[in-house]
Parts: sequence; structure tokens; C-alpha cells
Amino acid sequence: MEKNYYTIGMAGHIDHGKTTLTKALTSVDTDRLKAEKERSISIEPGFAPLYHDDEMEISVVDVPGHERFIRQMIAGVAGIDFVVLVVAADEGVMPQTKEHLDILALLGVTEGMVVLSKSSRVDKELRDMAREEVLQELEGTVFEDSDVLLVDSITGEGIQELRQKLIVALKDTAPRRIRGDFRLPIDQVFTIKGQGTVVRGTVFEGSLNTGEEITILPQRIHTRAKQIQSHNRKEFSAFAGQRAAINLSRVDYKELKRGNVLVSSTHFSVTDTIDVNLVVLDGLVHPLKQRMPVVVHTGTSEVMGRLIFFDRNTLTNKTDPILCQIRLDESVVAKRGDRFIIRRPSPTETIGGGWIIHPNGGKYKFGEETIAFLQAEKKGTPKERLLRLLEQYKCVEDSMILNDLSISHEDLDELLNGDLKWIKLPQSKITHMNIVEECMNDMEKALRRFHGEYPLLKGMNSGELKQTFRTYTSELADYVIELKSWKQDGGLLSLEGFIPHLPPEWEKRCQQVLTFLQSDGTKVKSMNDYFQQAGIPERWRSDFYHFFIQEKKIVPLDDEKSYSYQVFMEAVANLKENTGKKFDLSEAKEILGVSRKYMIPFLERLDKDGLTLRMDDQRKWIEEGFKG
Repeated sequence: MEKNYYTIGMAGHIDHGKTTLTKALTSVDTDRLKAEKERSISIEPGFAPLYHDDEMEISVVDVPGHERFIRQMIAGVAGIDFVVLVVAADEGVMPQTKEHLDILALLGVTEGMVVLSKSSRVDKELRDMAREEVLQELEGTVFEDSDVLLVDSITGEGIQELRQKLIVALKDTAPRRIRGDFRLPIDQVFTIKGQGTVVRGTVFEGSLNTGEEITILPQRIHTRAKQIQSHNRKEFSAFAGQRAAINLSRVDYKELKRGNVLVSSTHFSVTDTIDVNLVVLDGLVHPLKQRMPVVVHTGTSEVMGRLIFFDRNTLTNKTDPILCQIRLDESVVAKRGDRFIIRRPSPTETIGGGWIIHPNGGKYKFGEETIAFLQAEKKGTPKERLLRLLEQYKCVEDSMILNDLSISHEDLDELLNGDLKWIKLPQSKITHMNIVEECMNDMEKALRRFHGEYPLLKGMNSGELKQTFRTYTSELADYVIELKSWKQDGGLLSLEGFIPHLPPEWEKRCQQVLTFLQSDGTKVKSMNDYFQQAGIPERWRSDFYHFFIQEKKIVPLDDEKSYSYQVFMEAVANLKENTGKKFDLSEAKEILGVSRKYMIPFLERLDKDGLTLRMDDQRKWIEEGFKG
């Protein structure tokens, strides 16, 4: 049985007791920084181990509640599986409580419970009133039906009950995906003397082993996991859902920052343009405008960007989810399904958030066509999205699929093995039978058209045919050609059953040319004379001439003169029958009864066709020469 790893987030308003509650549950003080001790507030997310056995391990992250540290809060909850919303019994729901609730909902956190802290400070009647107030505030949120527990971190009231309820709740919570490519968004970077650079974060997906080669994105720095720790325990591996510290080799900690991402694969997108499904919060103080600057939080990164709408220029009130785009000032690492938050830089407020439809957004036109495209991308299954990708590119490398669809190797293998119509081509290219049939039909139409335009030729050059349909790629075209088993002759392709032929309107006159040539025997005129005699226009002569050669109707002696094929073969047989193994020009002239004007090109033709080999003034017959 695989061990599952979970992270619980402590969220809530400043000074509502999150850090003290975390310490009561874990015996770990997560306020580590000097400034945190002096000011009694959390500035950076603090992590502590809550529980572990052979089946599961649970960590707790205490996120800052102060409005000024909201970005650290977002980075802290980006990797949590379950949230404890902490509300002080003596104060009730406060502004940061509500903002944390909004952020948790936008980040897709749906599992959690509510804790009324500092319960010893109020009597039973006030506790009950506080509980009712909290329940009213939570109506319509993910916490609407959750438990509300009374605890006091100082007296210990309710602590053990809360701890047990958390363990039981997480046993029923689906774990993060351990299989697949490793990804860890970095939230802390530091150095240890004698060890070098160390980064910390929550493993979003996959797993990593000590010694494994990894890459830091977006800088594309290649490094190795020298050592892995989790809550000060040395580990051989780190798994999805686990809090981990990774000691990196060959990296200066000054090159890294929060928001960088450790990955084990090249298939994660580094992007500055994301297509998104945006949910806007209620009660916007200021309208959202086309191309307005926003602060974007995704994973542990925080970058500036601009909102790009395709169906409006201004938004004043909350509406249904908006399909739009965010163009970022800096590159981030993202994949489909990743959650994000956007905030207004000034005056600061959380505007909304949602999930990434496509990590590599394109340049789209304003209007309904783009909205329809984004709607299809939003709803599409991996199969549907891959088919759309193939509509555009016809044949794509598996690395492009992994990147564009934001899926793992395992997901891709499952997709391809689930349908026999997916086709794997050389060079790791993938296509689908629908595309193959489309390519097949297009190429077949092209060959039929070629045969109609050039009936004299044996076929179309395969390279020319593939060049005509460059969008299909060479691998796909080769696959189709092999699959169709079209006739191939020296690189020429033709449809099954096609036979080169003369155009019907010229067949009679071409036959006259051959008849004139045959009747003149070995004392022929130029081919142009015969074409002219038969009334064939000059523009057709070259085509017919090469067709006669191709179909073995004539044998060219030189650029002007040719013999009919029959006359040539009879002359060869006559000469061979009446000479020995060797012969000279005079001997040949006497046997065939032709002048030097015809004899020299005739003998050179024998040499060219491999029938004879010239040796000074003589020629030698070659036994394994041209067969005709």
C-alpha cells in the first residue's frame, strides 16, 4: 500500500490564535523569524508535522493572517489538501477571515472544518452566540456544513478531539497524485554552511529520489537532489502532498527565489500568457477594465500581469465565470488546472481567481469566435483537446502533447492505449486515424489530379507529393504511402490500376510518328521531322518524346535521332550474331550497312546501355549487359 501525504492549512484573521493552535497540535512553534517573535504575528508560512504512521503523514502550515502578508498566505495555502478556519470566539468573523475564505474557495480547497479558538475567554452563552454567528457567515461557502469545534490552545480544551477529527477526515480525503512527473513550487530558499543551497516547498505532484537529476524553472538550471528532508528527518524520497526540503548541488542560492519550481521533466510549460477561467468576487470596489494591471499568484509565484478580455471592456459586478487571458510581465511555470488568484495592486484588494485552461495562450481576436474556442478548451477532455491539436498540426511530438495538454506520460499512455485509432509514428510523433484518412484522401486526390494532367507520366515524384502537403509532416506522409501500397517506380507514385497513356485526341498522330520512324529503319531523320510530319505542335513534342522512351517505343541515339525500339533491338541482335567477342567501327558499319553518321551514336548507345565496353578502337560485348 502506498503511503499518502497531506498538508493542513491554518487560515484566519490575524491574532485569532492560528500559531498557538498549531503549536498545541504539533508541539512546534512555527514562528521562526525574529520579527515574528517580536511582533507576535506570522510573516512567513510555518510548517510542522502533525501525524504519521505507515499509511499516512500529515503536516500543518500556519499561514499569515495580516493583510500585509496576504501574498505569503496565498503561497502557503497553494499546496494544502484540507483547511482549518480559525475564528476567535471573543471576536468572531473578521475581514481577513472573509478574505481567506474567498481565497480558499478560488484555490479550489473544498475540505475543511471550523475552529472557535480562545474559547476559555468567553462564557457558554457567548460561545453559543459566537458559534451561531460563524455558521451564519459561512452559509454559501465550502464550510457551510462543516464541523465547528471549540478549542483553547492554552488550557488544552478540545485539542485532542480536533487532532483526532483531522486524522479521521484526512483518511477519507483523496491524496495527491504520486505517479507522474515531479513538481515542487519553491516557497523558501536558504543556504546551510557546508551543505549549500536548500529549497523548501510542498510537493504538488509526483515523487523525487535522492540523487535524481532535476531542473529549476523558469531559469532552466539543471541540478541534482543531494539530500531530501521532511520535518528534519532525512528521507530517501519526497512524495506528492509532502512537505520537503531539498539540498541542491551546483546551484547558488542567490540565483533562486520563491516562485521558482523544481521539476523532473521538460514537459512543464514556462509561460507568460495564460488562458483562464476567471471567477470575480462579490463587492468589487472598482471596476475591472481591459488590460488593467493585476498581481497574479499561482503556485508560490507572484508576478504582475494584465487582464485581456475578449467579450467586454469593463466589468463592474460579479458575473458568471469569465473566459479571458492574463499576459504576464514575467514567466511562470503552469499547467492546465492550476489555480490562481489575482489582486489589484493599488488600492490593494483580492479581485478573484480561478483555474488555468491553457498554460500557453495564443493571440486571439476580440469576439465570439475566441470565446467559443476557449469554451471548447475549458470543457474538453484530453482526447478532445488532443484531436483539436491534431486538427491544427496533423502530427505532433509526444513532448508537445504533454506540454500543451498538461498531462503526464502515464496519462498519455493511458489515452493512446485506450483507442486503437491513435497512431504512433517515428520520431515520437502521434496522430489519429481520422487525420491519416484525411491525409490519404488528399494525397489520393492529388495523384488522380496529376494523372489527369500528366497521363503520359508513370506517376508523381513522392517528394513533390509530400511537399504539396507539408502540413502533414514527412512521417505522416510516409506512413500513408506505405499504408496505401500505391505503385512505386523509382520514386514515382501512381494509383493502383493507372497505366500511362496518350491523350485520346493525340493517339492517332503519335501512332503515325512511330509508323514513320519504323518504316525508315536504321536511316532515320530527326524526331522533330517526324513530329512535324504527323502535325504535332511543338509544345507537345517533348512530352510525347519522353513518353515514347518511357514506354520503350523508341531508343534515342543522340539529341536528335532515335530508332524505333524494334529496329534498335533487331540491329543489336544482328550485330552480336555476326561479330566475335570484340569488334570495331568498320566491322559494325559493314554488318548493319549504315554510315558513320548513324553508326557512332548507335555504338555509343550500346556503351551507355551496358551492352558493350569500349577498348581503344574496339568494343567488347558484355555478357551481363542491358537486356532491353
